[in-house]
Amino acid sequence: MVFDLLSLVTRFIEYLEVERNCSRLTVIKYRHYLVRLVDYLVNIQKIENPKLSDVNLETIRKFRIYLARQPGLHGDLKSVTQGYYVIVLRSFLKWAIKNDFMAMAPEKIEVPRNKEHSLKFLNNEQVTRLLNQPLLSTPIGLRDRTILELLFSTGLRVSELVALNRDQIDLKTREFGIIGKGGHARIVFISKDAASYVDRYLKSRIDKVKPLFINYLKRNSIIYDENKSRLTARAVQYLVKKYTRLAKLPVDATPHTLRHSMATDLLRAGADLRSVQELLGHANIATTQIYTHITDSRLREVHDKFHSGNRIH
Repeated sequence: MVFDLLSLVTRFIEYLEVERNCSRLTVIKYRHYLVRLVDYLVNIQKIENPKLSDVNLETIRKFRIYLARQPGLHGDLKSVTQGYYVIVLRSFLKWAIKNDFMAMAPEKIEVPRNKEHSLKFLNNEQVTRLLNQPLLSTPIGLRDRTILELLFSTGLRVSELVALNRDQIDLKTREFGIIGKGGHARIVFISKDAASYVDRYLKSRIDKVKPLFINYLKRNSIIYDENKSRLTARAVQYLVKKYTRLAKLPVDATPHTLRHSMATDLLRAGADLRSVQELLGHANIATTQIYTHITDSRLREVHDKFHSGNRIH
């Protein structure tokens, strides 16, 4: 049986949802990128009812040129976004081949190279300035200080942070388990400072709702509706930006900046890259290698200190 391309895309999306247990956002993005390819074949290339065989190097070359000329928010579509299309398409083709459909080899499609971006992270003095901004005399300030402490202590993604429930946190062992990006489970550890603030924050709560971090209305009143009480990722992003401005930091910090800062702090103290990979929940060590600028500088220090050629004779 020969399936049309859109039917195969639908089957692939179902595979992501059911077998890979991908997040809703990932599924939405993958569907968008692949459906846009189908639309391109139908409306631009005028291929009626395209098949998997229509996805070849020449088609993909023309599709990439088409994408490059599409308007983005700030001019032409960013190369990094174009790269996402290629990554998704390669993933789709790998799935097709694995399921015995005749498809072109995904490795023939090259992922575009993007310009190197400097990694944003805070040094210890900047982290301290940021953490000291919330006013602990208010419920919101205490909550926000706890959020900042936990982000820096654990390296949690903002989506992982806002999904936490209060009964997940074990303050005695200072650890808890989460299901992170891609459905991967990992253990998260809390520093003594962060655990102290979590304990203080929870003891200040008079509500019984599940979420660890809750929303507030005016005058610090609590939203008791279970569905509305959980703080959103956008709210956490906003509060990090607010305290970054108050601290007058030279870095436009985000929750992810604190994740980078946590990893940088560990590596500078001597942690190995593989351990940091596990703590951050990276599925691939290649993702963690964005921090090699830290390990490279440590290796230079080791070489300068121990290599016989650097010793004064």
